[in-house]
Order: sequence, then structure tokens, then C-alpha cells
Amino acid sequence: MRLLSLPYELASRCRAACYRGGLLRTNRLPVRVVSIGNLTVGGTGKTPMVIWTVQQLVEQGRRVAVLSRGYRRSSQEAHLLVSDGHHLLANPLEAGDEPFLIARRCPRAIVAVGRDRYELGRWLLNRVPIDDMVLDDGFQHLSLWRDLNLLLMDATDVEGLKGHFPFGRLREPLTAAARGSTLIITRASEGNGGQRVVRLVEEALGHRIVPVEVDFVPERLVNIRQGAEMDGTAAKGKTAVAVSAIGNPASFERVLREMGLEIVQHVKFRDHHAYRAAEVEAAQRRAEACGADLIVTTEKDACKLAELVGLGHTWWAVRLEPRFKSGEATLLAMLNERFF
Repeated sequence: MRLLSLPYELASRCRAACYRGGLLRTNRLPVRVVSIGNLTVGGTGKTPMVIWTVQQLVEQGRRVAVLSRGYRRSSQEAHLLVSDGHHLLANPLEAGDEPFLIARRCPRAIVAVGRDRYELGRWLLNRVPIDDMVLDDGFQHLSLWRDLNLLLMDATDVEGLKGHFPFGRLREPLTAAARGSTLIITRASEGNGGQRVVRLVEEALGHRIVPVEVDFVPERLVNIRQGAEMDGTAAKGKTAVAVSAIGNPASFERVLREMGLEIVQHVKFRDHHAYRAAEVEAAQRRAEACGADLIVTTEKDACKLAELVGLGHTWWAVRLEPRFKSGEATLLAMLNERFF
């Protein structure tokens, strides 16, 4: 596996070197660009951080657009408007999981998807006035200049930082962290992994780092068909079948246990899985067979599952909110800084 990872590492190093040397061009948009991304494959909590960042900017009165690739979306358009800041204009399959969830959670923000985020940004600017563009999963999208480059690393995935994919989970060498404006350690309270992650990055960069530290706290459960809400503490002691198709299912299990839920089964699918009605029915039968009180999924999965779940079924999505251990004031100051 280490040998297989060498071509991946070499390609990522060469690509970054071409951008640094000017052989490949980095284009700049005439508005501030805030990127949120990571160095690894899989989930580090980018979507909750994108939602939080957009909400902070909107509350400042800024006109915000989110640019996303729309990974594994079904639509073929080069540029797709998911939300115009007033209405949802595409469904989860057309838009992709994360862009649809971001649009639903940030109803006052424009959300658009396209492979080339620079061209997508220009396309939007020709149509609507925008102050800030938030780049979803943009750390490797080097063709677009970013004024603020937020790098997320997961405290629960220290081993994944020790090698390139497929041996480890790195998309780029740890030295690429030098491009980041700040390092954000996610799931920071889970063990002592955050300190180990920081040490690895410090060794790679050769200098000390003061990271932002954040946890994702399960605030409430939301019924995915009816929209009814249940306080997170009300789930304590209940049994649940978990259903997920995300990059870090182990983290989802930890969240459910933190809420006091007893997981009797966890039905796992590949990240970005397109659910079928038969799979939903099978999960429902499992829950009934083992007498589970709830079927619980992630907010991202709920976007796709809502149309497949019957009104009488007890399917709930966990809504996570960022809770900062340290560095929130620093991060807010960065977002408040004006470049244009």
C-alpha cells in the first residue's frame, strides 16, 4: 500500500510545485474568497464549518455565495444554481449532498456548484452582487486564489496523517499545511489526538502552531419528514439503528453514544451513496426486528432519505453545531477582516 501511494504523493507534489512556479495559473476573483478544506480524504467536519462560516458572514450583513464542486451530483451543467438566497432550485441528487445541505441550512446564501470554481465565481458575479465567496472543500483547488485559507484536521484521525492515500489518508504532504491561514483541529475533545496532530504539523513545517480547536456537538434530532425537533438530551437511554453514508462513520457512532443512544446496529454505505427505496425499507425492517426506538442518520444523508421515508416512520437526523474550545475570537477576527 505504501508503494501504491508513491505515485499519488508524487503527483500532488508536482501539481503544487507547478502552481508555485507559475507553470499553472492561479486566478483571482474581485471579491474576498474564504476557503474551507483539508489535507485528507474523508470527513473532517468541513460542512458544519462551512455552514458556521456562512452564518457568521451573513449575520454581518455580507452577501455570501458558496462555491462547491458538487461531488457525485447527477446534473451535467457546468454551472448549477442550487439556491439563489431565497429558494432552493435543485434537489440533493442534482446538486450533491453537501451543497444541498448548505443551501438548506443557510437560506440567505447563494449556493452554486461547478467543477471550475473560478469560472463558477465569475458566472455568479455576472448575475448577482456578492461580497464574499466561501469555497467548500477548496484546499486543493489551487487554480483559485483565496484570501483566507482555513485548514481542517481531525483529532480522531492521527494515523491517517502518516501516509498518502491509499496507505494513509493524505491528499498532499503535511508540508502543504503552510498554505493555510490557520489550522482548525476538529473533534478536538476526543482523546489527545489534537495535540498529536499539531505536533505532526509542527514537525513538517518547522515552527510552532497555535490552532483553533472545535467540537461538533449534537444539539438536537430533527424528524426527516415532518421537521419536528427533539432536544439532544431527550434521546438519552433510547435504542437506535444508525444509517449513514459518510466519510467517517466511526465519528457518527461516537456522536450518538455521546447523546446517550444505544446503537443496536449501524447500516453503513459508501460516502455519497444514492439511497434506494429497498434499502430504506430494509433498514426499517431491521429497526422493527430489534425493537429500536429510533432510526438515526446524519443531516447530509437525511437530505436524500427524506423522499424515501414514510410519514409514519421514526427517522431522525442529528444536527451538529460547532462548539469552540479555543480560537473562536481569532477566527471571527479573520472573518471580520476586509480585503476589498
